[in-house]
Amino acid sequence: MKTDIKTIHISPKKAANMIAASANVVFIDVRSEMEFLFVGHPIGATNIPWIEEPDWDINPNFVRDVRRLVLGGVIDSENIESAPIVLICRSGKRSAQAGEKLIEAGFKRIYNVSSGFEGNLNKNHQRSTKSGWRYDGLPWEQC
Repeated sequence: MKTDIKTIHISPKKAANMIAASANVVFIDVRSEMEFLFVGHPIGATNIPWIEEPDWDINPNFVRDVRRLVLGGVIDSENIESAPIVLICRSGKRSAQAGEKLIEAGFKRIYNVSSGFEGNLNKNHQRSTKSGWRYDGLPWEQC
């Protein structure tokens, strides 16, 4: 389905403010379950992997799982509009891809945390030193 609707890319701080300001915002971490648990994740995020180990294939149930979380399985339409969905991954790339898939599936209010949870690599190939949810000091936890 071709649409003029686009994923809106926002900073971690803007995402945190949006989530804090409205109880109906759905916050989804699209990283693998292992990343979510062991690297850490934003407090309040629900994990629905976009790709998952061991083969790192795209989750064929991703849209269905998001629909189930957000709408109880109802398709987003002119008559029923879902809550805003904020997506996050490690650096903003996987969550951007996942957002495009949700828009193709009919969702309308998709936001991507552009620098993700850990942000971009620095010159020493380290994350969380230049940008991202953790770099900005936003609330997170790990198991």
